[in-house]
Amino acid sequence: MSLSFKVTYNEVALRQLKKLDKQTSKRLMTWISERLIGCSNPRLWGKALQGSALGENWCYRVGDYRILCNIQDENILILIAGLGHRKEVYKEK
Repeated sequence: MSLSFKVTYNEVALRQLKKLDKQTSKRLMTWISERLIGCSNPRLWGKALQGSALGENWCYRVGDYRILCNIQDENILILIAGLGHRKEVYKEK
């Protein structure tokens, strides 16, 4: 039996999502709902980030935009920690 992951957003990700234009935010939300919500292996589409500041986070590429996540296998949860244009999303807030 495969487990289905749930998706949640932290406060930073919600603020970043509100700053994006409607077309871009809809595109990102559609991508998340089609690929991450209810999936059994969220690592299929993304890649692990490298570096001590980023820890064990994962990144998903949607055109020029990135979705940064923390995949919590023990909780069957994908925590979306940030999203935005690739030039800005990796910078620490």
